Amino acid sequence: MERSCHHLKTLLSILLFLCFASSICVQAHVSGFDEQPLAKINIEKTTLDLCDSASIVARPRVGELLGLQGEEGTEWVTVDIVNPKPSSDDWVGVFSPAQFNVSTCPVDDPKDQPPYMCTAPIKYKYADHFDANYTKKGKTSLQFLLVNQRADFSFVLFAGGLSNPRMVAASKPLSFTHPKAPLFPRLALGKSWDEMTVTWTSGYNIDEAVPIVAWGMRGGPRKISPAGTLTFTRNSMCGSPARTVGWRDPGFIHTSFLKNLWPNSVYQYRLGHALLNGTYVWSKFYSFKSAPYPGQDSLQRVVIFGDMGKAERDGSNEYSDYQPGSLNTTDQLIKGLDKIDIVFHIGDITYSNGYLSQWDQFTAQVEPIASQVPYMIASGNHERDWPNTGSFYTGKDSGGECGVPAETMFYVPAENRAKFWYATNYGMFHFCIADSEHDWREGTEQYKFIEKCLASADRQKQPWLIFAAHRVLGYSSNSWYAQEGSFEEPMGRESLQKLWQKYKVDIAFYGHVHNYERTCPIYQNQCVRWEKKNYKGALGGTIHVVAGGAGAHLSQFSDMIPKWSIYRDYDHGFVKLTAFNHSSLLFEYMKSSDGKVYDQFTISRDYRDILACTHDSCDATTSAS
Repeated sequence: MERSCHHLKTLLSILLFLCFASSICVQAHVSGFDEQPLAKINIEKTTLDLCDSASIVARPRVGELLGLQGEEGTEWVTVDIVNPKPSSDDWVGVFSPAQFNVSTCPVDDPKDQPPYMCTAPIKYKYADHFDANYTKKGKTSLQFLLVNQRADFSFVLFAGGLSNPRMVAASKPLSFTHPKAPLFPRLALGKSWDEMTVTWTSGYNIDEAVPIVAWGMRGGPRKISPAGTLTFTRNSMCGSPARTVGWRDPGFIHTSFLKNLWPNSVYQYRLGHALLNGTYVWSKFYSFKSAPYPGQDSLQRVVIFGDMGKAERDGSNEYSDYQPGSLNTTDQLIKGLDKIDIVFHIGDITYSNGYLSQWDQFTAQVEPIASQVPYMIASGNHERDWPNTGSFYTGKDSGGECGVPAETMFYVPAENRAKFWYATNYGMFHFCIADSEHDWREGTEQYKFIEKCLASADRQKQPWLIFAAHRVLGYSSNSWYAQEGSFEEPMGRESLQKLWQKYKVDIAFYGHVHNYERTCPIYQNQCVRWEKKNYKGALGGTIHVVAGGAGAHLSQFSDMIPKWSIYRDYDHGFVKLTAFNHSSLLFEYMKSSDGKVYDQFTISRDYRDILACTHDSCDATTSAS
């Protein structure tokens, strides 16, 4: 194991790759515990320590394409490492694309040598991750789950840890059989009840192929619908790392609008591209159930959560320290998908924080869900916030993304997706989704939207009125809100509570705080009902629910429990609403670890109970006949 290594600088042009722009990585907004794992890598400080007796070989080997078994989206790869000078801080980075062009690494002074590497890997893993004997043997094998991201892959062995990486060896590239294939469909409700949108990602621009969807009722004839195509560039990003070390080409994002759907009907579809040579590229078949007619009296089931993020099934990126509950939540939703009709992910979607490769990995993670039921999103601080870009908050939580990837990768039925607020209907539910990263206070454009959305609910047809936003605009006994003394996002409910009361919002949902909490029906800090499990008749106030524990590291509660806090849980989980009919709603909070129900309540009422006047909920009346 004492064989000497010497620098192989003559191989520099072959073994170095992935250089783009250079800058300092931006960390996430709270602490190292909330730091995007890829931001820990000081990739621009990479130096060469190439060793002719070290090797890193990926299996399937070069020439054996990935995806030959029909799984075009993901595939497991084994990486064999030999290192004559092993250390506990050795690590393997996965880079894509695997080509290198040193000229793309700009420097402040043209006389300075460009950095050897200036783009972060898409994932990484320590060499001794599953083999404590690596430092003794100098040999080990690692497994990585690769997601088809429209380019080839290479694996690089580094010494020196994440802070001072030294490149020791690099593998030959691997590629998927069809790297440009249409992948990872994301369904969303359109702007009318009988419309479903499907968005997907591919490597085909419109000058190469026409994006289409073949679809129809199960067992019936199929029609072809066209799709629009969007993308964004490095210059669309607002700052580092999204504009520098975190940049990765997003490919092309296509959205098709499937219209004139019959209510509550099962449709099949597949994604396609009509190539200019007359041939077609198709995805596998998927299916979905169309939305019920507004007001239709049928079983309707809604899942709501925030802050899930993404995680790595191969154990890379130290995900267990960053978003430990993400996979559990994802797997519970997949397991129970036959009992879910629509999903709302209310902000902090991927926690990519400026590392664009993570969006593909997130869409791959949720594909089993989003390809079968509408996956509706809201904007959070980790999608939008960046100084001097119009966001209400001036932090750098988006890592320079300033909302662009979220607005492009997912469709929402907003009038302007840069202003991420929208209204949508699902059967007996009416949803008003706010954007807490834009000003919501009285007199603003968004405030006017919120009032219009709440006022537009036809409560005879849609008795269940739901408000949602990412930040806690209502009530939370989270520790940092308690320290501020407000138990809310500053200026959160002051303007909005009179709207919730006037229009009789049933439940308001929030993320941002990574735990679960439910209040009593409340108005102006006072419980108006003291029941905890069964509410009959008029609620008299709005129940506020924090459901931000879907994946990210947990948030501490305050030691003091306010009187309005009915149930608190320091764990990962999600909420499910089940409307049985116009008079009966079931609320359930489920833990992601086991899928069991830990908190629940019911609402039972008639239409006249919704009409009934409670404090500040009705306009003035007259006794005149």
